[in-house]
Order: sequence, then C-alpha cells, then structure tokens
Amino acid sequence: MEQFKGQPRLPKFAIPKRYDIRLKPDLSACKFAGFVSVELDIVADTRFIVLNAAELSINLGSVSFSSDNSPKVFEALKLELVEEDEILVLDFAETLPLGLGVLAIGFEGVLNDKMKGFYRSKYELHGEKKNMAVTQFEPADARRCFPCWDEPACKATFKITLDVPSELLALSNMPVIEEKVNGPLKTVSYQESPIMSTYLVAIVVGLFDYVEDYTSDGIKVRVYCQVGKANQGKFALSVAVRTLDLYKDYFAVPYSLPKLDMVAIPDFAAGAMENYGLVTYRETTLLYDEQHSAATNKQRVATVVAHELAHQWFGNLVTMEWWTHLWLNEGFATWVSYLATDSLFPEWKIWTQFLDESTDSLRLDGLAESHPIEVEINHAAEIDEIFDAISYKKGASVIRMLQSYLGAECFQITYKVGRIAADARPELMDDINLFFVNLFQYTAEKLGWDAKQGESHLDAMLRGEILTALAMLGHEETLAEASRRFHAFLNDRNTPILPPDIRKAAYVAVMQKVNSSNRAGLESLLRVYRETDLSQEKTRILGSLASCPDQGIVLEVLNFALSSEVRSQDAVFGLAVSKEGREVAWTWLKDNWDLIVKTYGSGFLITCFVSAIVSPFASFEKAKEVEEFFASRAKASIARTLKQSLERVRINANWIQSIEKEKNLGEAVQELAYRKH
Repeated sequence: MEQFKGQPRLPKFAIPKRYDIRLKPDLSACKFAGFVSVELDIVADTRFIVLNAAELSINLGSVSFSSDNSPKVFEALKLELVEEDEILVLDFAETLPLGLGVLAIGFEGVLNDKMKGFYRSKYELHGEKKNMAVTQFEPADARRCFPCWDEPACKATFKITLDVPSELLALSNMPVIEEKVNGPLKTVSYQESPIMSTYLVAIVVGLFDYVEDYTSDGIKVRVYCQVGKANQGKFALSVAVRTLDLYKDYFAVPYSLPKLDMVAIPDFAAGAMENYGLVTYRETTLLYDEQHSAATNKQRVATVVAHELAHQWFGNLVTMEWWTHLWLNEGFATWVSYLATDSLFPEWKIWTQFLDESTDSLRLDGLAESHPIEVEINHAAEIDEIFDAISYKKGASVIRMLQSYLGAECFQITYKVGRIAADARPELMDDINLFFVNLFQYTAEKLGWDAKQGESHLDAMLRGEILTALAMLGHEETLAEASRRFHAFLNDRNTPILPPDIRKAAYVAVMQKVNSSNRAGLESLLRVYRETDLSQEKTRILGSLASCPDQGIVLEVLNFALSSEVRSQDAVFGLAVSKEGREVAWTWLKDNWDLIVKTYGSGFLITCFVSAIVSPFASFEKAKEVEEFFASRAKASIARTLKQSLERVRINANWIQSIEKEKNLGEAVQELAYRKH
C-alpha cells in the first residue's frame, strides 16, 4: 500500500461510471450513516482499489467487489485510510477481473461545523434552535461525505436516496421520483443525474419556504429560504429565470436539467456554490429585502446568481480536467456574469465596475508571491488558496481581452495608483487626510445624503462609499449628520432618513466616537445586530464595528466576531480594524490562532484572518515577527497567502523608506491638501 501514498492524483486502473448513494443524516446527534455502490471499470490488472475518503469510519466487513465477469464476490482483506493523503486503499489480495464491476462500501461520519463536506447549519424556527444538513464539496470535500474518486475529471452519474425526518424538506441535484413515509422517517429517492464531477453533488435537508417561477422553456426555478423570508427571494428568482433564458440563447445550448433550485444557507463559507441543479448561497448573496437591503446588495445578488448559473454550462456541463485550470472555470463565469447583469440591468453600467474590481487582481498580481492563472496543484490542501482574484478577476479580464480581440469593441485602460503607507510621518498623514476629505466632500455635496428621484444605480452606490470614506477620515460634519440619522433610526427602524445605502457610513461614523468610557454607540449597534434577522444587515454592522480607533473596543469587537453570536463565515467581516487597532488585532490573532484553526480547519476562510490582519503592517521588523510566529504553525492551506501577506508588509516598509527620502513630498501633498476644487 505504500506505493499509493504521497501521490497528487489517484491511480487510473479503476474508473467510476455510476454511484448509488444512500445517506441517513441524524440532525439531533449530528452524525450520518451511508452506503455507496460504485459501478467501476477495471482497466488494468490490480488487486487494489484506491479512492478518496476523509473523516469517515469504514468497517472492513462492509467492503466488497463483485464483477460482471466473475460469479465470485471479492472481499477486501485489508483497508487503510491514509489521513494525510485523504485516500482509502483497499487490498483484495487477488487480482480483480477486468471490466465492469460494483464496489460496495458502508460508512459513517459526523455532520461537522466546518462548513465543508456534509455539515450542519444552525437556524431558528419560532424561537427554537434547529440544525439543517448541507453539503459543500468544492473543491475536494465530497470525500468527507462518501468514498469516491474526488477529482473533477472522474465524472459519473449519481443516484441518490435519503432517509430523513418526515417533516423536513430534502433537496438534491435532481427532482424527487419517490417519497415513502414510514413513521418519523421518510425515504426520498431522486432521478439519476447526468454525468458530472463529485464536487457538484449536493444535498440540503431542513425546513424552508420557497418562491417559484418558470423559464420560457418550462424549467421550474425555486428559491428556498428560511421560513418567513420567502419575499426576500423574489428578486433572485426573477434574475435566475431571466438569466437562464439569456444563457440558453447565448450558449446556443438549453439548460440541461429539469429543475433549478437555489437555497439560502445560514452558515456558508463561500459566497455561493454552483452545484448542478441545486445552487447554494450565503443569505447575503441570494436574499434581497426591498426595504432594508442597499443597492450594493441588490447588485451583489444579481451578479452572484448570474455567476453561479453560468457554471451550469461552463464548469458543470463542460468541466476542467484538474484544478490547475480553475481560472477557466471561474474566470469565464465571472466575465459572463457581468455580461448577463449588463443585459438585465443596463442602467447599472456594470462594466464600469468590472474595471474597478479588476484592480484586485492587479494588486495581487503585482506581488512576487502572486501566481500564474494556471497553477500546478499537487495536494488537495493547495486548492483553496487559488480561489482568489487571479483565478476570478484576472481570468475574467483575460477572457474579456480575448473577446475584444476577436471582434468586440476595442478596449484599453491604463491604471496608475499612488499609495502612501499609514505609518508615514504624522504631519504628512494629516495633509493627506485633508486632501482626501476635500476631494470626497466635493462629491458628497453633489450627491447629498438623500437619494434623488431617478438617480442612477452607480450614484446610489457611490453615495454610501463616499460617506463611509469621510466617516473613516473623521470628517466632523459627516460624523454629526450620521449620528443624527442613526439616532432617528434607533427610534424607528423604518425611517426613510437612514436607508440601507448609507447605513454603513452611519455605523462607521458612530464607531469613530466610541471609546471605553463612551460605549453607547457600540451597544446600540450590537442591539441592532441582535434584533435583525437580515444577514446583509448583520454583515454591514460587523464590517463597521472594528473601525473604532479605541484599542480596547477593537479587542472586544474581535472577540465578539469569534463568539457564538456570529456565524463562522461572517467573522471575517469583523477583521476590518482601524489603523490604531492593528497591533491589537495581531496580538489577538496569535492568542486565538489555535481556536481559529480548530474552527476553520483548512478551509479558505482561514486565509482571510492572515491576510486581513498581517497585510496592513509596514515594517521589516513586523514581517520578521510574523514569519517567526508562523514558522512552527505553517499549514499548507495558508502557505501562499502568508507569503503574499509578508510581501505586502515588505512593500509597505519599502514605501515608507522611499517617503522618508522624499524631501519635497510634504510640500507637494500640502499644496494638494489646501488647493481649492
């Protein structure tokens, strides 16, 4: 069995053709049992079968192989779960017959709380806390639910059966063909899927409301959400129906499944996941509240839905052979999501924002520790780190350039940015702040605090961004007006003077005045956080709390982010600390690193903690300190992010050194600061 260890890919002597999976999740005990029969094609002489499995208990007596070319049932004499390689090696002690056969395996597992594999998500119904069961298999976590060939090229068909509590709704990729109730349990069987990769298999079990509509081809589309939130799914439903019709014409290929379900999951690590026929989302990327969601939230829902539905063709129907080619999958879906959004909402001028957002990939690409859009992947732990701006936004930019070259309107943009580290000379920073206050104030006065009749989508979003920037800069007039509107909002949550588009600006402004002896603003925001059931409002508040300049409050906010009151995937929103709080955040990260690792494991969210807290530093001494801390705590899943973050710190430090050598820089900035617009 040693010859199979340490290999980046599974051996090719057994090819999966069809899976028959039966799962029984226990939502009270947070565990599951299952059985899988895999139809295989044995294409080379072997006595071994090697597939992926992780965090599962497998009984040797449950494993057998039966061949179409032999009446004998082959029993596995030995099995080994290789934890570091996440593989299951089965030794049958004699050579298996060539041709088709069936591998049968029984297994058990835990419904974990890591938001990957087969996991549990918490929600409340009529004041009672409940669990739902959810899957998240991309990139390589189907192996945590059932033994499988967990590589994108190993496509097969899937027949799924679930045994679940009879009062719950059970969803999978395909429509239900039979449902049998037997007392407290019911058995739900689904149509067999078309050929697809393991990372696209999906299951959701819980209580939901839904809204539904149909495409022009009669495809049923539903949006599922927590009970009582159905109205918040109507906008995404409309976008989905129109987008499916658009893509059908654009790709000249109809949507290939008989239904499309989209589900809002309370605990969800990514923004969304394109599972074939059962797309899962964070609540913030699927639900839109006409009264309490901002224009940015509406646009986010539209672009994410368009992105995930693009994958139903590019990624699900046509799939990359290996994760090295992830950029084709995500870059294309990102590009075409803008194409779709622009078609549905031309007044949003979405391509203007595409250019702005592409700077994320430019910043990352400017680092020596960046990576090409195609990255060699040698272990599953390396995959999460390339779900970044290079794969998504640089990939989309390359595709857009190709489109232009092949005949679209010629497109060119030059980008130039000047960056001054916040650790520069204090008097210089005062002048820089004044310059930006004057610059932003001009636009703020033009836009005003209140929306104008018939104003553009871009102006609605820009207003919130400009006012938030002024609040962060401590502009007193902005802080005073924000405070006035916030207090009116506390008295009446439906007041029109603090609409969703400017709430973050108000929340940030409130936090600028909070300190250890004046906690009223913090307590008020926490009360709003606890009272709202809108995920977008919760993340808006979390993204504002740590902007406080008081270090003691920053520490309190960071601890709150890791508390049970904040869903695990949302904690990262609380990491946007003020410059005064950076050192506090670094100490907090070191003190809580073991807890963070325990909570987030090797998922991509753990990289957010590293990049958000480490990257803003600007000294070679701090870079060395960070390196020394992680030297004995390195994980493969953060290796690239850590290198990129350290490079940013050193770039910042070099920039400070260059500033100190510029004798006339202060005069130049002062002239800009006091120039009248």
